[in-house]
Amino acid sequence: MSCTFPHLFSSLGIRGHEFRNRILSTGHQTYLAQRNLPGDDLIAYHEARARGGVGLIISEAARFHVSTVSEAPDLALLSDDAIPHYARLATAVHRHGAKLFGQLSHSGRVTRRMMNGMRGVVFAPSSTPENRFHVVPREMPTEMVAEIIASAAQGARRYAEAGYDGVELMASHGLLFAQFLNPAVNRREDIFGGSAENRLRPLRESLIGVRRAVGDGMVVGLRVSADEADEGGLDRETVLGICCQLSEEGLVDYINTTLGTMASLGGSIHVVPPMEIPPAYVAARAATIRAAVSVPVFVAGRINQPQIAEGVLAAGEADMCGMTRALIVDPEMPRKAREGHSDEIRACIGCNQACIGHFHAGNSISCIQNPSTGRELSLPEAAPVAQRSLKVLVAGGGPAGMKAAVTAAEMGHKVILSEASQRLGGQALLAQLLPDRFEFGGLVTNLTTELALRQVEVRLNSRVTRVLVETIAPDSVIVATGSTPVGSEVEGLEGAHVVEAVDVLAGKAQPGTRVVVADWRCDWIGIGLAVQLARKGHQVRLVVNGICAGQNLQQYVRDHWAGKLHEAGIEVIPYARLFGVDGDTAYFLHGASGQPIVVEGVDTVVVASGNVPDTTLERELGEVDVPFVTIGDCTIARSAEEAIYDGVATTRAFLAQVAADVGLSEGPSIMLHQ
Repeated sequence: MSCTFPHLFSSLGIRGHEFRNRILSTGHQTYLAQRNLPGDDLIAYHEARARGGVGLIISEAARFHVSTVSEAPDLALLSDDAIPHYARLATAVHRHGAKLFGQLSHSGRVTRRMMNGMRGVVFAPSSTPENRFHVVPREMPTEMVAEIIASAAQGARRYAEAGYDGVELMASHGLLFAQFLNPAVNRREDIFGGSAENRLRPLRESLIGVRRAVGDGMVVGLRVSADEADEGGLDRETVLGICCQLSEEGLVDYINTTLGTMASLGGSIHVVPPMEIPPAYVAARAATIRAAVSVPVFVAGRINQPQIAEGVLAAGEADMCGMTRALIVDPEMPRKAREGHSDEIRACIGCNQACIGHFHAGNSISCIQNPSTGRELSLPEAAPVAQRSLKVLVAGGGPAGMKAAVTAAEMGHKVILSEASQRLGGQALLAQLLPDRFEFGGLVTNLTTELALRQVEVRLNSRVTRVLVETIAPDSVIVATGSTPVGSEVEGLEGAHVVEAVDVLAGKAQPGTRVVVADWRCDWIGIGLAVQLARKGHQVRLVVNGICAGQNLQQYVRDHWAGKLHEAGIEVIPYARLFGVDGDTAYFLHGASGQPIVVEGVDTVVVASGNVPDTTLERELGEVDVPFVTIGDCTIARSAEEAIYDGVATTRAFLAQVAADVGLSEGPSIMLHQ
């Protein structure tokens, strides 16, 4: 047991199953399924976390009835043919001492149910409109509800025969069973609607059927939103009563609590709460349920550090902590915490970009800080050790350069990281200055720790030039010099107060009282600056060259901040491209119609423009006989995710090529672009 985290690393017993610690990877969509079944990629993903020491893995929701299957790469558990595929996953997880539960889920009305590019038939308890996907579902016939209850039992049996330790029914986040429980959604008049008893019937009978199907040796649990946090959603009193009844009847062995609903824009932020949400904020709700029931209670919601989980457990608020994203960014987090190496843990920063962000973009899961996540087979976290050690010079200490230096050192090379400024971190240092975004700076903290662990030589206030390269005489150069604002080509620029957003963030420019933020980027910069300036007392209008503010952000985060903009009284003007400025007036063109949009009463226009690669060093190295590669923004400006991916994947490929070529022939320099 860890002395530092005694509660976190104490064992927990449920129905004869012993969990080695209280760390839980909750069920979450990965889009790693192959033909709706666990394949090599999904197995490798979960095995990495089991190897890292997690106590319990709950694999993502499997569709157990044909009425909820779509073209998405979700898991399905519709026939006995699936059992061997799930058995492979169970074997891989058990090999490393972790326990494995499987989820059973039906989306009900919370889906467009896309099939062959078209919307399919969506079934729900009643034809109650849904406010996120804009679906009016078809009411399930009574016979279909009975069929779903029977199918849940069969799905659980398949999990049991595959060797799983438990099964979890989902009545969380506004999904089907939650829809039956909610009188605002369930307007049926048969035995599955009307009274509270009838509304509970589908979930209750499903739990009874599941227990009969799996016998006494398997854990049966329930995931539930302690509060759907939405008008018309299930409230905490209703949920508490349901949990108490199911516990008293012995129908559940544990209750896994979360918050929110997928059925609304406002409630969705709680599905995967970002860095703007306080850590462990659901724990108090879980504690209320735990005090009222006789079974263990799990909790999830921004528990991203072992010390946070330890506090929740020590306070008696829950019996197990969901730390899913903490395990996405660092599968070895449990082992590091248990062995007293917490300072080596790569902490989740709650950015949501490559976990739930990839899912909403239709891509498989990853992590901006750990590109190996979701790519365990194609890009394993352990770097291949080079047969020959090279002297590697990395030019630029932003996220791309820092990760490249770490990667090169992991491969066994001698690395010098040279940064022109007095601090490492690049544009991440500016990103953390935006409102409620301070945690983004954790990315720099994590990379700085990795540099120290790999004993990389870091030189600050040291700009890499052709002369410096010739002096150091490295075997290869990795160019990570970043990017700069592309500049604003607008009429009247000389006679108006127009400043770049990065200069405002850095404190190099001071806007006037009446500010227009001209947001070409449609990402964090425009929204963040608008809110920041409003909080400082400026009168702010946000004019966006896109369909909405935050168009390029993960949708839960975008919708959350749309609400923040509204609360702050910030007018948002979409579809507008900056054309010119004249005195106290800014002129925009409508992005679709081309018609003018005139914004008057302006003291300062803050331009959130795009960035252009800094190619200065690249051009100089073209005249030097040294292999080099460009990574990150100096190839093309993107985000921290692509920069860090380049720092791993491009660096590995480039240095492997250089090591293979050194001494073999005299030839021109190698220059690669990824």
